[in-house]
Amino acid sequence: MIKSEVLAKVNAGEMLPLMEEFYTIQGEGFHKGAAAYFIRIGGCDVGCHWCDVKESWNAETHPPTDVKSIVENAAKYSDTIVITGGEPLTWDMSYITSELKKKGLKIHIETSGAYDLTGEWDWICLSPKKIKLPKAEIYKKAHELKVIVYNQHDFKFAEEQAEKVNEDCILYLQPEWSKREKMMPEIVDYVMKNPKWKVSLQTHKYLNIP
Repeated sequence: MIKSEVLAKVNAGEMLPLMEEFYTIQGEGFHKGAAAYFIRIGGCDVGCHWCDVKESWNAETHPPTDVKSIVENAAKYSDTIVITGGEPLTWDMSYITSELKKKGLKIHIETSGAYDLTGEWDWICLSPKKIKLPKAEIYKKAHELKVIVYNQHDFKFAEEQAEKVNEDCILYLQPEWSKREKMMPEIVDYVMKNPKWKVSLQTHKYLNIP
């Protein structure tokens, strides 16, 4: 297949820059503790300085992979699929979610919301970033809002974001891993004073699982 054909398939969402795929336990947010198959798509220009998967940023380092083969692998392991990145909405998610739905699978996404929402989702975890704010449409569709707390200003940012989501959206504050010892007491205090929020932890890191 020549390069232009590959590019056309990537643009159509029929091939995606696959960084990694693995079966594990969901570590964060509402579904923590549940088994899920993760599909990590390469490519992200949001550029969070504390990102723990910076190797995902450059899509060109991750080979365009046929979506049907990704779906076949996923269906072997779990009925819950989590698509993450990078920033998966960099790419058109319509085709992969359609193929996963044909298998009867539940599909979750973890996204900054910085790009147009494509695809069909059972659960949307919106994790907004100050550097590149979410598109307006995703706020009303998000099932959970997860704000990473790196410093005190992030509490203000979290409240600004919470004003935009739907009333059923679950609100989480999660300490940035390298600042967890400093920020966790502040998050706990904040949640106790503002109980509409919940604490999210990266439990997979405590449990030493992927």
